[in-house]
Amino acid sequence: MSVMKLCAGTVAMIVCASQLSAAPVKIALEGAPDLEKSGTYVWVHTFGEYLESHGMEVQEFERGSLGDEAEKMDQIQQGLLEVSSSDTKRVSQLAPSLTPLTLPYFVPDFAALDKGLYDGGMIDKINEEAAPHGLRVIGISSLGLPAGIFNTKHAVKSPADLADLRMRALDETDIAIYELWGTRGTIVSWDEVPNALQTGIADGYLNPPIVPILYGHTGFIKHFTDARMSTAHRTIVISEDWYQGLSAEEQQIVDDAAAAATAANREWLAGRASELDQLREAGIEVTTLSPDVWLEFQQLSMPLWQQVPMPEGLLDSWKQAMGN
Repeated sequence: MSVMKLCAGTVAMIVCASQLSAAPVKIALEGAPDLEKSGTYVWVHTFGEYLESHGMEVQEFERGSLGDEAEKMDQIQQGLLEVSSSDTKRVSQLAPSLTPLTLPYFVPDFAALDKGLYDGGMIDKINEEAAPHGLRVIGISSLGLPAGIFNTKHAVKSPADLADLRMRALDETDIAIYELWGTRGTIVSWDEVPNALQTGIADGYLNPPIVPILYGHTGFIKHFTDARMSTAHRTIVISEDWYQGLSAEEQQIVDDAAAAATAANREWLAGRASELDQLREAGIEVTTLSPDVWLEFQQLSMPLWQQVPMPEGLLDSWKQAMGN
């Protein structure tokens, strides 16, 4: 399996070439190809190795080499890219039944997520929505321990401590979360985050513990609050056109590869207890919330569940599927 680097000008050439020949299965990565630190890479690498062991050629493409999130999604929908590790919020725009996975304090852990997704049948509902848009969801990849609050200024031991911070937001949903917590946010693209944090445009962000280590932010991020606000994940999508063009035997190989990748990812997750110690070793102060303060964050966040647009009854469907 090879990891490819591309300049922007070569992307179109590779896309065209894929239409003219039996091209390898292209996998777009979202981060570093690091089997120790990157849960998503554990997922896609295991997936790719399984395909290769069953006769399919695979190529991995480094983050950004096939475009940004929107460009990768377009390529998936058009059948020009086979596999992508994608942002769950973006995928949920096409498959709304994913939306509850993006809400703070809704999904308690990956055991509940997997139960709802597979045993509870939510994956079928998701793919009923996704298929008309040219994509198929084949897995949810853990990024590590649950997301918390990073910042450059001081410890956050309660919602009140956020008042003087301006937090980086991915979208308007993040802005709404910050407002419920009594602070403010500013939308900053991920590639611009280091500059924003170092210039004071933003003072922090929400992410799983491993993120500043993976992306080299430990020089300016100094505080982490273990808010355990959501499962940290990416959604693995494949091209529906590509999948439907496979034989029944090849489709089964892809399905089995996804199952093997999910199992490997969950095994990796089970060994991630050291992530908080890694932050401490990198000079980042870690704050653990008391049960009462954690409950305060949860209760402040819950109104968002009713504010985010989604199909009627979807929250109840997920609760039932998870066994809540």
